[in-house]
Amino acid sequence: MRKKAHWTGGLLCLAGITLIIFWWWASENNVTSFIPPKDKYDARILRDSWGVPHIFGKTDADAAYGLAWAECEDDWRNIEDNVLIARGRIAAIRGKDWAKFDYLMKLFRIRRFVEEKYEKELSPEVRAIVEAYADGINHYVALHHAKMPNIELPVTGKDIVAAGAFKAPFFYDLQQTLLKVMSGEQGATITKKGMQTSWIPQTNLYAPCGQIGSNAWAVGPSRSADGATRLAINSHMPWTGPITFYEAHLHSEQGWNMIGGTFPGGPMIFLGHDENKGWCHTINRPDLADVYKLEMNPDNPNQYRFDGQWRDLERDTARITVRLWGPIHWTFKRELLWSVHGPAIRNPDGVYALAFAGYGEIGQFEQWYRMNKARTIDEFMAAMRLEKLSSLNTLYADKSGQLFYAYNAQFPMRAEGYDWRGILPGDTSQTLWKGTVPFEKVPQVLNPPSGFVQSCNSMPFRATDGTGNPQPGDFPPEMGIEPRVTNRCLRALETYGTDPSITRVEFYAYKLDKTYSKDSDVAKMLQQILAAPIPNEPILQQAVQILKNWNLTTDKNNPGAALGVLLSDLYERNGKSGDIIALLRESTSLLMKNFGRLDPPWEQMMRLRHGKVDLGLGGGPDCLRALDVALQEDGRFKGVNGDCLVLMAEWDKNGTIHSESVHQFGSATLDEHSPHYADQAPLFAEEKFKPVWLSEADIRANLKKEYRPGEGSDPWYATH
Repeated sequence: MRKKAHWTGGLLCLAGITLIIFWWWASENNVTSFIPPKDKYDARILRDSWGVPHIFGKTDADAAYGLAWAECEDDWRNIEDNVLIARGRIAAIRGKDWAKFDYLMKLFRIRRFVEEKYEKELSPEVRAIVEAYADGINHYVALHHAKMPNIELPVTGKDIVAAGAFKAPFFYDLQQTLLKVMSGEQGATITKKGMQTSWIPQTNLYAPCGQIGSNAWAVGPSRSADGATRLAINSHMPWTGPITFYEAHLHSEQGWNMIGGTFPGGPMIFLGHDENKGWCHTINRPDLADVYKLEMNPDNPNQYRFDGQWRDLERDTARITVRLWGPIHWTFKRELLWSVHGPAIRNPDGVYALAFAGYGEIGQFEQWYRMNKARTIDEFMAAMRLEKLSSLNTLYADKSGQLFYAYNAQFPMRAEGYDWRGILPGDTSQTLWKGTVPFEKVPQVLNPPSGFVQSCNSMPFRATDGTGNPQPGDFPPEMGIEPRVTNRCLRALETYGTDPSITRVEFYAYKLDKTYSKDSDVAKMLQQILAAPIPNEPILQQAVQILKNWNLTTDKNNPGAALGVLLSDLYERNGKSGDIIALLRESTSLLMKNFGRLDPPWEQMMRLRHGKVDLGLGGGPDCLRALDVALQEDGRFKGVNGDCLVLMAEWDKNGTIHSESVHQFGSATLDEHSPHYADQAPLFAEEKFKPVWLSEADIRANLKKEYRPGEGSDPWYATH
């Protein structure tokens, strides 16, 4: 009997092993079935000496396919997350902190809009690109499934479009409005008609030392000492995560030849240049989201009054699977509501509806593709008129010396007579949006007399020096244009804007400016400290003396920057309020604890940290040399945002392109085994640049590896 039991147990064990082997074989066989046929795409990846991928394809779709493969090699985790977000499944893999993404994907109806509009609103060219890009991911996952195990194949073009559509509204800080509505902190007072005031920003809207921003400026031939046109492409994004910039070059025989930055999951270049033109985006934050208080039917909690009648809310249930710990998951259910205004949220104070720019928009890649392919400023302007980007300033320059800037957004057409900053009545069609403002009526500058344009996350009314700026009176308050002026805007006008003949050396030097303007918020904070009665405590008196002597710069060896920037950081995070002496005392305590002095050289405190790399930096929050910071346990500031991928493009007086770039880390930021994990970090810390190679001859003169997707990987990937 015991022998029979042993045989039975052995057979069961063998059967189990057989099932596992069969499951593994079937799974692998299923995965590899998604490898595209060999003759479907023709793409070559040329890695230069810095590891930057230059993708050459016969068609634009071929290039997009090769781009996906290269991005997966270098940034597989963020590519995987991009797909999970698109499918509303990231919380099931990454845990509860990501559940809000899955909820908002459903509340915003992203997949529904993509299904409805994919064939209708995206051109065949763009559909071919996103589908080729998806095939590149499928190919990579099929051969490297262990690196991206959470992606269920096939990835589709609709996945790529859905992820892009989801991210777009958050560039203008939609999350701030969402957080207030979801938490019930927005208040219940409804603004009535006749309460209109001039627009001002919401308080505490901007996180000062960790806030995505950006710099861009250009000078034309009349402003350059040598007749060149120069463009600084200097968007500021997080240094890690799903919206960090990746440098790539796309070239096809259909006329695509763009180099610049894209995000993980981005099937094309989002900012950069070719041999003819270039552009940069900077973030703007006009009022592009409105909140409506719905009057609910006391006899039916799912009906709201609109134009004198009760209407049913559209309703559904979001089922969000969340990984709790280890293999343990739980599916949570959340109510989904929609009114005529848009998504609606029920909180303890009632039901509130949202209208926001980008809701229902899936055409972002359509516009970026047209911008990529534009050969002249007229073609570029035609792409801008598509108005598919819900926000983002755009600054352009080209080889003929033309300059252009637009405070770009999908501005809603709103009725006069309401305070659109507040809570709006949701019971009347008078407060519904009536379309969007035509592109020709948004603030913009074309070829100003000064030969100079800048965009540094400020109001659009100081885009150039002298004449040629948009005038505030030409734009109604209902557009919600932001009134703020950043230090970077002030310093751009105080450097580039005061130099009538800018050399190449000066163009670079101004970009790396590390000073706070005397009109900046930091300077005003400093004046407040120096005017306050300071207790007769030796440490505070010493601190005040250091601040008196601080020259408002953040050079590496500056002795006052550590105290000045730390105090400014604490002051801003307290909403520019609170006990300034208490903040000064906190600052001195932190410095003494971690440095034993109040005036350590700035680079001892300001660090670039990536893996084992730990380098001192110059620059700081809201400087032209922009470094947004996070205070670490050891009392140092770690760079987390700000200057990342920087491109400096120049067309000489004959129209010949020359450019340089630098990335804060390198081209393979997830792979510590790669020589390109942090090989650009020393350049970045030393404020130097590497050459950009655009022609195949130049690339081959600096070539490290050439291969086709699926033919094998570079040696630094061999261990994976």
